[in-house]
This record gives sequence, C-alpha cells and structure tokens, in this order.
Amino acid sequence: MEIKPYKKDFEYSYTLGAFPTFELLSAKPCEVLGIYASSTFTDMDKLRAKCDEKKVAFSINDKLINRLSDKGNVYVAGVFKKYSQKLDPSRPHLVLVNPSDMGNLGTIIRTAVGFGIMDLAVIEPAADIFNPKTVRASMGALFRLNVHRFSSFEEYMSSDEFGKKEGPGKREIFTFMLNGKKQLTVSDCPKPKLYSLVFGNEAAGLPDIFLNYGTSIIIPQSEYVDSLNLTIAAGVGMYMFTHE
Repeated sequence: MEIKPYKKDFEYSYTLGAFPTFELLSAKPCEVLGIYASSTFTDMDKLRAKCDEKKVAFSINDKLINRLSDKGNVYVAGVFKKYSQKLDPSRPHLVLVNPSDMGNLGTIIRTAVGFGIMDLAVIEPAADIFNPKTVRASMGALFRLNVHRFSSFEEYMSSDEFGKKEGPGKREIFTFMLNGKKQLTVSDCPKPKLYSLVFGNEAAGLPDIFLNYGTSIIIPQSEYVDSLNLTIAAGVGMYMFTHE
C-alpha cells in the first residue's frame, strides 16, 4: 500500500520515532501494517529482531521516513490500522470532555498509563486520538490503554462500559472544576474503588451542568493564576486518586 501524509479520514496512522514504534510492536503487533527505518538508524539490529519476533514486515525506506516526518530527527516509523476498543467497566476511568490539543491529549494519555489508569473515555468533539502528533506526545502509551470515543457524556454514562450506576460498588464520578464544591487535599482525597475522573477542555473547562454529576472537585491554587494547565490538573488528580 502507498503510505501518504496523515489525514483524519484514513484507516491507518503511524508512529514517528523509535520509542513509540517499539511500544506499538510490543502492545499492538496485530494492528501493524509495516515498520520502516532510515538507513542511518543506529539500532537497526534491535528493531529488525523485534519485527521478526512479532512477525511484522520491516524495510529500510529513507524516502518514506522523510515524507512522513515534519522533523529531521525521525529515523523510524510504524504504520498501523486504526482500531476500536471498549472500556473495562471494572476499572477506574479517565474522561476528557472535548480536549482540543493533540499534544496535551498525548501527554495526558502517557500520564494516565504512568499512574495505572488504563481506560480513557473521550467525549466528542475532540482532538484526533490517532493523529501522529497525539501518538508521539503519548510516547506510544496510547497502545497500552483502552480508548473509546463517545458523542456525549450522557452516552458514556448510559453505556455498559460505565458499569454499575447504583448500589454498593457503583461507579463514582468526580468532575474537576474551578467552581468545584470539594477541595482536593492530600489528607481528604476520596478513595473509592471504582470512579471516573472528568476534565474539561483547555480553554473553557467543564460547563456548569457538570456540577450536577457526582462530586465536583477543585484543586487549590494561589490567587496569582486563573487556572492550572489541563495536563497538570489531570496529572495532579490522577496522582491523588491512585496513591495511598
């Protein structure tokens, strides 16, 4: 197949860089269409061995690497089929409502995997989860967690993936908002077994209607800033909820 510069409506995407490509091979070998390397790549034997182990086609193609990369320091690319997944209803979820920046989305995915949150609900409209910029910002962590896109938060809550809605062991919702009712502190962070941490987009955060869902949370901050960056807020929230 002819590999072209990425467009959202393509049925495939690609990794740019050695590390995310190795993550693709390790986590999603069945989705890989091919691995390509520059003739100047310095760890060729390791990459070739990994491709042989996973039974994935490998070739050296300087022309393709140059065409796909918008930076001069890319020496490896992996082409993969886009795939769909479902969230695990028995695990905590991260929920991003209308995230708009691909770099932020990838960074948050990497942070989530780092803290052991392996299920991500993305509420549309949203940045492209499979754009190579998102994949690269995640450093390949995208391939380690389940991601499902929903048309609305209500669709997410009504899905089987949300899990139990009532009674003991139900999923609890925590919405992170500047006008949240509960301050998030080290000594008083909720520790439910099953929960969803919900964050809004970079520009506007969550609309006030999210005050009606579960418990609204505010991260204390000084008077000298209007808000925390989304990636920082999500990192703080995930750290607090996942650590004893």
